[in-house]
Amino acid sequence: MAQILVIGGSDAGISAALRAREVDPTTTVTMLVADAFPNYSICGLPFYLSGEVADWHQLAHRTLGDIESAGIRVRLNTRALAIDPDSHSVRVQTEGQTPETVPYDKLVIGTGAEPIRPPILGVDQPGVFLLHSMEDSFRVAAYLDTHQPQRALIIGAGYIGLEMADALRHCGLAVTVAEQAPAVLPTVDPAWGVRLGEHLTAHGIAVRTGVRIEGIARTGHSLHVTGSPRFAEDTDLVLVVVGVQPLTDLAREAGLALGLKGAIPVDRMMATALPDIYAAGDCVETYHRLLGAPTYLPLGTTAHKQGRVAGENAAGGDAHFAGSLGTQVVKVFDWAIARTGFRDHEAAAAGYQPQTVEFTAWDHKAYYPGAHELTVRMTGDRATGRLLGAQMMGHWQAAVAKRIDFFAMALYHQMTVAQCLEVDLSYTPPLGSPWDAVQMAAEHWLRVVRSGQSG
Repeated sequence: MAQILVIGGSDAGISAALRAREVDPTTTVTMLVADAFPNYSICGLPFYLSGEVADWHQLAHRTLGDIESAGIRVRLNTRALAIDPDSHSVRVQTEGQTPETVPYDKLVIGTGAEPIRPPILGVDQPGVFLLHSMEDSFRVAAYLDTHQPQRALIIGAGYIGLEMADALRHCGLAVTVAEQAPAVLPTVDPAWGVRLGEHLTAHGIAVRTGVRIEGIARTGHSLHVTGSPRFAEDTDLVLVVVGVQPLTDLAREAGLALGLKGAIPVDRMMATALPDIYAAGDCVETYHRLLGAPTYLPLGTTAHKQGRVAGENAAGGDAHFAGSLGTQVVKVFDWAIARTGFRDHEAAAAGYQPQTVEFTAWDHKAYYPGAHELTVRMTGDRATGRLLGAQMMGHWQAAVAKRIDFFAMALYHQMTVAQCLEVDLSYTPPLGSPWDAVQMAAEHWLRVVRSGQSG
């Protein structure tokens, strides 16, 4: 009977374990979980802290009982200390117990990522939090409850930073967002980041961009935060959410050479360079479907897919990871902002001749009540007409997420912009138009390119 050992109980780890059991129900699958929260939604933490999700238990995709009923042995509060590829074993320690050695026939590394801790003086003092795990969220929730802060400063205006700005305003706090880049949400075009910053301001968020935070000092009951150029503000709570980095010490110490941003290189079967060892999720390089090469894209959707491939192959299968396009969406107050594929400068760096065109349309027929405007920035190749990417911004109830998924599917199949017009999409006046907004944007791109305009 094959012994499959999975290190990590989040997206990649649970997907690998479940798929291995599906492929070969006779295999023994053991999952090592460093904490007590297997298969919890880390992406849901802002909504728990805002109170929109009242009970943190609801963040569990599956209960421990659900996982164990699938035939998976779960060892909670158990850390992997070292991997020995030669003996096919892992040194582990369960909290409160002595270390032991666990053998494996196949190993899946799903150790994930950890938050980047920037070199800010005073970042470790009380009232300053990094937010990445369930324990992190409990610490923030306890501080909100016991100290009842009135002000919060968020360092970093990426997805989690903006979601937490929304969450803390929902809790009634005065919130400032400080971002080193020229605009918030640097994963979309700067002009859109500026528009989103204005939207944040309209909802009571103080937005400071182009700011590098350098120090946090306790002054009485407040935290005094300073940075350059010319930033100084007193606050009651600081959240540091400036991104993540792959957690790969175990892999490196086992003899694996690390790749981009310190992530583990894997092939399309999620196999590492060491025999019988697979890896998946935020700790690995990700094959980019447009680049045809690896990059680092730590996304929950990608981790689930990679974990499934790793688990199937660990159980004797022949699965391949199809690749990521970087498809993402975030809700900030009543807006949703999404992207997939390349932006203009990314396409140019990849060797294309990009043209990016912006277009605004209604999400459904304007005569039906409740219509919202959607703005699309579509990027295509001028030489071939191939679709290369899209960004979208609009009301969160205007199906922004599903419409960006249309572009993701088109990118997956290497469609041209013109071919987007041929797809048979649904229509009813309360939900869309005979030519959907995504197709109207495609038609506008074609007109601009044919006319030789700049967009």
